[in-house]
Amino acid sequence: MSWLTRVEGSAIGAWMRESSWGYPAVEVVHILGLALLVGTAAMWDLRLLGVARRLSVSALGGYLLPGARVGFAMVVASGALLFTSDAVALSSNPAFRAKLVVIVAALVNISVFHARPFRSVATWDTGGQPPIAARVAAALSILLWVLAVVAGRWIAYV
Repeated sequence: MSWLTRVEGSAIGAWMRESSWGYPAVEVVHILGLALLVGTAAMWDLRLLGVARRLSVSALGGYLLPGARVGFAMVVASGALLFTSDAVALSSNPAFRAKLVVIVAALVNISVFHARPFRSVATWDTGGQPPIAARVAAALSILLWVLAVVAGRWIAYV
């Protein structure tokens, strides 16, 4: 028996499939997590792209990034539960696979941004224009998170 079959056949997988309220409740948590993650990431990215330059990038990040982390945790936890309901089929779904690839790309983009352009934030924190690397990372972030949401919705239709 493959690990996917075991996941799908687990008590949690059965509960997700058979409960009249389990799957919808977890899906609501997933959507709320997406809203929190993508909403806070978009606000941060828009600041990096030049919107509201009077706001300090580092101060705004102090407010927004914890929310993005909570949203990401909600999405990962609820997504894992949703996956258990149909693990075998989802694992071969091209939209699901695309979603995972896009999420990994978004996480790499975040890591590169924090390792490189964000280290010099003191020089462009308020009023200054972020360096091109920061603006490219912000535009890529918006694109990748939108693509993750689109791929997630596409799962049901492929």
